[in-house]
Amino acid sequence: MAQVDVEKIIKDVVTQVIDQLNISTESNLIPIGVSNKHIHLSQKDLDILFGKGYELTKLKDLGQPGQFAANETVEVIGPKGSFKKVRILGPVRKSTQLEISSGDGFVLGVKAPIRESGKLEGTPGVVLKGPKGSVELKEGVIVALRHIHLSTEYAQKYGYKDCEMVSAMSDGIRKTTFHNVLLRVSDEYELEMHIDMDEANASGLKNGDKIEIIKE
Repeated sequence: MAQVDVEKIIKDVVTQVIDQLNISTESNLIPIGVSNKHIHLSQKDLDILFGKGYELTKLKDLGQPGQFAANETVEVIGPKGSFKKVRILGPVRKSTQLEISSGDGFVLGVKAPIRESGKLEGTPGVVLKGPKGSVELKEGVIVALRHIHLSTEYAQKYGYKDCEMVSAMSDGIRKTTFHNVLLRVSDEYELEMHIDMDEANASGLKNGDKIEIIKE
């Protein structure tokens, strides 16, 4: 009867368990993208601010495919204060949307609600000033709801669903758990969690840091 190598069997089992744990942990680790204040413009507003038929020029690509930071900026003017050079992100959208942090809202003098991108009804407005003209927005200023972009393949592989709410936990000296994190799933998305500057400063996070998804 062949002698059983118990020590080898134990080592093999331990190795398999560790590999499975590593796979499980890695599936939940999401790179961070910190969003400073920025604006998305409609073509109509872009024409007014920069001239008829104007096209944005690319400064650099962003984490999501097809999205880019433009060379162009606008001045944003609120009831109390203003920001001189707010970066435009392209490409153009159906509606103009200014995304700020709560702290930015104090400077401008607007109380922007926390909203999912595109949910602009009932939000405050500001005045935009460009090199060719000005636009008075009636609405469109939000604090973006923290969210995670997932590809459809990734979401299906690990059991996540579009519009699902999860929590996410960071590590480090300012270890933080973020609740009410929206999952956004699309064939066009790359894996990335977006938080604003207030959230990044409070948790000590920066671009490229990893955060772990926790099911609610």
